[in-house]
Amino acid sequence: MASFIIRRLIASIFVLFAATFLMYILTALSGDPLEDLRQSNAPNKAELIEARTRLLNLDVPPPLRYFLWLGGIFRGDFGISIQNQPVNALLANAITSTLTLVTTATIVAIVLGITVGIVSALRQYTGFDYGVTLISFLFFSLPIFWVAVLLKQYGAIQLNNWLGDPTISVPVIIGISLVAGLIWMSLLGGRWRRRLVVFAVSAVATGAVLTYLSVTEWFADPSIGIVVYAFLALGVAVGVTAISTGLRNRKALYASLIVAAIGIALYFPMMNYILNGMTLWFFVVLAVLTIVVSGGIGWFMGAPDRAPVVRTTAIVGVLVASFIAVDKYMSYWEAYANSSRVRGRPIATVGASTPGLGGNFWVQGIDLYTHLLLPTIAIILISFASYTRYSRASLLEVMNQDYIRTARAKGLTERTVVVRHAFRNALIPITTIIAFDVGALIGGAVITETVFGWTGMGRLFVTALGAHDPNPVMAFFVVTGTLAVVFNLIADLVYAALDPRIKVG
Repeated sequence: MASFIIRRLIASIFVLFAATFLMYILTALSGDPLEDLRQSNAPNKAELIEARTRLLNLDVPPPLRYFLWLGGIFRGDFGISIQNQPVNALLANAITSTLTLVTTATIVAIVLGITVGIVSALRQYTGFDYGVTLISFLFFSLPIFWVAVLLKQYGAIQLNNWLGDPTISVPVIIGISLVAGLIWMSLLGGRWRRRLVVFAVSAVATGAVLTYLSVTEWFADPSIGIVVYAFLALGVAVGVTAISTGLRNRKALYASLIVAAIGIALYFPMMNYILNGMTLWFFVVLAVLTIVVSGGIGWFMGAPDRAPVVRTTAIVGVLVASFIAVDKYMSYWEAYANSSRVRGRPIATVGASTPGLGGNFWVQGIDLYTHLLLPTIAIILISFASYTRYSRASLLEVMNQDYIRTARAKGLTERTVVVRHAFRNALIPITTIIAFDVGALIGGAVITETVFGWTGMGRLFVTALGAHDPNPVMAFFVVTGTLAVVFNLIADLVYAALDPRIKVG
């Protein structure tokens, strides 16, 4: 494997050299970086032109100028922009902004899209499958700028107006309850009698929850509380175990329930003492400690087959701890929404943060969340459609293979057949799509960044290209090209991990 990785990296370096050379020549010939100065009426126009010429080495032919730029790259210097700003600083700000924007959106889109696609494949030709297909094609065909504008209108302006008096009207409660009932009825399937029971129970439960949230004005001052948290923790323990190892694995089930019980026992100490005065590094330490302790419980109780139990308890521990963190964030929502800078309109439409807000770790986290909400949803809606369709098609193809029929004939449970045999092989083609998408998204969601006022990689590239500014364009190209190479290499390694028949060498 090491020799394979080295060979791929060496070949990729030569590819990047050739690609950057062509890109530099095309950028240099695409326009005149001195155009704005030539049209200027400044009395010192000649001096300005001469200074920019020296700054960007414009008196050197483009092929030779490329090697001057390449020498700076080897020193870790991407050069100077037309505005006499270090490109390294511009690139650092752009990468930070883009990673902040697309990381969460990409992870959620991948998890949600693959999950819904798998369930859609398992419920083929049902109402749920037809509904998912309709929604996927709808989202896939929508232009991103139109989605972004609609989100700003209804996800920010109208939602902020509603948060001033967060009550839910009776027609809306009835409508949402009926839709929830239809979704659960189509998802669970079965005979019509069972479907009607599921529809009635889920519709009534949804209506009761919405009524409670409306009467108590929960959205003005949200919280989870110990009772709901206990149900969520225990439900996660049972649900994750059912998917990961199956409920017949009592060791995994008991270990997960112990992790959930520890989370319930630590709820009040965490909320009232430990999480006060939080910092980013302490938050990271607590996250790592959660994984270590949860995995340790699984390792202690999972002998002799420890690996699946450790995996299960680690996932349960992360989710259980996440509920506490979310509840802590919620406890500061009212203070954030009513602050002098936010003034009762918490859902932001432009920018990455509220200027001059201040506040502790939790308030700053809420501010980042409210600014990320709309652009993240916009990216998720578009990416969700493709992941759903690819995962559905991939699983359907795998489920028709001979080894799946053999696994069922051997008497394996449907969970084992789907999770341990079909799902793993269905991920192989999806890995290719994810590798390309992640590299492209980190390259910048140009339209999303423009609509929501994020100065990321995409806007850096477009702005520099419009100004015929070669150094920021090349910095963008080097970063995105390198990421494309790296993620394709990672995809090859993931292939070998998913399918033992694939050998890297």
